[in-house]
Amino acid sequence: MTAASPHTRTGFWSSTRARHMIPIAFVTYSLAYLDKSNYSIGSAGGMAQDLHMSSGTNALAAASFFLGYFLFQIPGTVYAERRSARRLVAWSTVVWGVLAMVQGLLDSAALLIAARFLLGVVEGAVLPSMVMLLSRWFTRRERGRANTFLILGNPVTVMWLSAVSGLLVQATDWRTMFVVEGLPAVVWGLCCLKLIKDHPEEAGWLPAEERASLTTDLAAEQRTQQPPTGAAAYRRVLTSRLVLVLAVQYFCWSIGVYGFVFWLPSIIKQASGEGIGATGLLSAVPYLFAALAMLVNSQLSDRRGRRRTAVWPWLTVAALALYGSYLAEGAFALSFILLIVAGLCLYAPYGPYFALVSDQAPKNVSGAAVALVNSFGALGSFTGTYLVGWVRGSSLGDAGAFGLMAAGTLVSAALIALVRERPAAPVPAGEEAREPTARPA
Repeated sequence: MTAASPHTRTGFWSSTRARHMIPIAFVTYSLAYLDKSNYSIGSAGGMAQDLHMSSGTNALAAASFFLGYFLFQIPGTVYAERRSARRLVAWSTVVWGVLAMVQGLLDSAALLIAARFLLGVVEGAVLPSMVMLLSRWFTRRERGRANTFLILGNPVTVMWLSAVSGLLVQATDWRTMFVVEGLPAVVWGLCCLKLIKDHPEEAGWLPAEERASLTTDLAAEQRTQQPPTGAAAYRRVLTSRLVLVLAVQYFCWSIGVYGFVFWLPSIIKQASGEGIGATGLLSAVPYLFAALAMLVNSQLSDRRGRRRTAVWPWLTVAALALYGSYLAEGAFALSFILLIVAGLCLYAPYGPYFALVSDQAPKNVSGAAVALVNSFGALGSFTGTYLVGWVRGSSLGDAGAFGLMAAGTLVSAALIALVRERPAAPVPAGEEAREPTARPA
C-alpha cells in the first residue's frame, strides 16, 4: 500500500473516518428523532382521546419535550467537550429509549407531560455533542456533508416513522407503538460505548497515515482562527454577535419546522379524510424529498465554500409554500404539493447551517456555540409545537397555524442576511472536497 499525497482529491466516502463515523452519527440521531417525533402519530392515532386531553393539553404534552431539551443543552455539551462525548451520547441514548417506552404505559396526561420533559432532558446535549464530535473528525471542507448526514436522520426517520408508525397504530394501538419504537434506542446506546471514540488518536481502526494527516489539517485550521482559551473563550463565543444572531434565527426557523413536524399528520388527516394508516403514508412523502434536497444542497455548499447562501433562499420559499398550502386547502392535491415543497425547503439548509455555526467558532468551544444556538432552537421548537397545536384548536384555526409557521420561517430567512461568514476555501467544480486522509489500496 502506497501513501497518497496529502493533497490528493478523493470522494467523501473514500476515507475510513466517513465510513465509520457517519453511519454511527446517522443512526444515533435517527433514533433520537424517532423517539421525539412519534408523538405526532400517537396523537393522531387516538392518544389524545384516550387520555382525555384538550387541544391545549395535547399541545403542551408535545411541546414539554423542548423545555427539558433547552435546559440541559449547554451543561451536557460542556461535559461532552471537557470529559467524554462518547459516554454522554451512549448513556443518553439508553435512558431516552427507556423514557420513550414509558410513554406507552401511562394513563395520565400530567405524567405524560413529565415523561416528555425528562425525555427532552436526556436528549438535549446529543445533537450539539455529535456536531462537536464530528468537528474533531472532519475538516471544514467536509463538515457541510458530515453534518448533513448526521441531520439526515431527521427527515429519513420521519419519513419511515410516519409510514410504519401509522400502520403499527392501525394494527395494534398507540401504546404498543411507543414501546416497540423505544426499545432500539436502549440496544443502540449500549453499542455506542464500543463504537464511538472521542478523538481520532483513540481509534485503533483508523490507519496511522490517515490519523496523522487529519491531525495536521485540523491543527492548520486552528492556527488560522487564533482561538482564545479557558473561560474567556466561552465568553467570547457565547456573547458574540454572530452566535446570538444565529441563535435568534434558529429560534424562528424552529417555529416553522416543529409546527410542521408535530402537526403534519393531523393536518393531512383532517384535510384528506383518510384513516391513520393512509395518513402516515402521506405524511412520509415530504420527508423523502427533504432528504434528497439536503444531500444536493450540502454538496453544493461544500463545493462552493459558502454557507449563508445555502440557507436563506430555501427558507424564503418554505415560508411562501407553507402559507400557500393553507390558501389552497380546498384543493387537497395542490395543498399537498405545496406541503411537500415547504418540507423539503425547511430541511435542505440544515447541513450548511450547522457547518456555518461550527466553522465560525474556535474548535475548542464550537460545541458550546452549537449548544447555545440549538438551545434557542429548542425554545422555538417548544413555541412552534405548542402554539401551532393550540392555535389550530382556537378560533384562528389553520389560518393562524399556517400563518405562524410561515412568519417564523420568513423572519429566520431575513436574519441570515445579518450574518457575515468567513468562507471556507471552495472546491473546484467537478471535484470532491479534499480528503486529507484517504489512501489508495
